[in-house]
Amino acid sequence: MQNLITILLSVTLLVACVNDQGIERQLPELTPPIKTPIELIEEAHKKDEVNSNKAIQFDIQLFFGGKERLNANLTLAANSTKGIIESNDSSVVLYVEDKVYYSDSLKNPKSVRFSAYTWPYFALLPYKLSDPGTHWGEPFSETLADKNLNCQKLTFEQGVGDAPDDWYLVYSNIENNLIEYAAYIVTAGSSQVEAEKDPHAIEYRDYKTVSGIPFAHEWIFWEWREKEGLTKELGHAKLSDIQVVDLDEDKFLIRDSYLTAE
Repeated sequence: MQNLITILLSVTLLVACVNDQGIERQLPELTPPIKTPIELIEEAHKKDEVNSNKAIQFDIQLFFGGKERLNANLTLAANSTKGIIESNDSSVVLYVEDKVYYSDSLKNPKSVRFSAYTWPYFALLPYKLSDPGTHWGEPFSETLADKNLNCQKLTFEQGVGDAPDDWYLVYSNIENNLIEYAAYIVTAGSSQVEAEKDPHAIEYRDYKTVSGIPFAHEWIFWEWREKEGLTKELGHAKLSDIQVVDLDEDKFLIRDSYLTAE
């Protein structure tokens, strides 16, 4: 009996020594999780770095139909909770969450809510793809402007934002995952059925890195049709002096002279 115990102890010590000396144990290989197309787009646009820096600031000159629609400096919280549009004519549009304010010098206050949210949304689109209330369809490949691109449809829950019936088709580059186009409808003041009769698209061009983060420095606006794709150029915008900055809360103070948009 004593001999048997001695033999068992010797075998146990031998096995322990063999394992310590580098015999590989058979462990299952761990497969890294596959990233979704949205995660790949967010990663390509450096969403984490942008959010950590808190705000994006840039100048924009925007034209539609050959006429200047906007010439302003925008400062936007990267999480889109607040933003300010300071036009070169000294008028100001400010939004904080779902409230919009404007200076009495604004020439067209009827469209102030549209302006307050639309241009910032286009600028912040790469960082808003995972916002609460966003729903994404299955990814698919699509050819647009002779390019083979990844595509997904974005819709929204009811009660999200000013226009929850809007939708977007987001086209991203297959190789670098940057957004190249976004087709969309605008339901402000109309039904979804009416808006779908005249869908548009924004093209993001001339990507340059700013503090290591890619930003499109040119936007082109198009008529867009489901079968024909881009059909007619409608407008364009140039973005310049893009900066990623710390958020200055004092910049978003609501002055007594500001009016409130309904």
